[in-house]
Amino acid sequence: MCAKPILEAKVGTWVQACRIEVLADRAILPVRVAGLHLVLVQDGGHIFAAERACPHEGADLALGRCAAGRLFCPRHLAWFTLPGGTVSPGWHFRDLRTYPVRIEGSTIAIRIDGGE
Repeated sequence: MCAKPILEAKVGTWVQACRIEVLADRAILPVRVAGLHLVLVQDGGHIFAAERACPHEGADLALGRCAAGRLFCPRHLAWFTLPGGTVSPGWHFRDLRTYPVRIEGSTIAIRIDGGE
């Protein structure tokens, strides 16, 4: 299980999400950090963080799949690039919000103010 939610944090601060071994056998892990519902995505040796709900219809991206640097929505055929969150061609809705990630020892940290 990941860390307890941190409800208050300053914008631009790095918040611990979970220990790295929690993600070891998973490509996608839902987490709650600073009151935000996010997913950690492991692809090609890199770890990314993004909002958990698809911006199109709110589908749970924790139920999606990840391949070749893309996070696929479980509800429709759209996908989002990692790390930028750009939506696949042909879809006309906003890009997926992404968040910077860094490893602090054996812990995954996410910068809560987001960015691409």
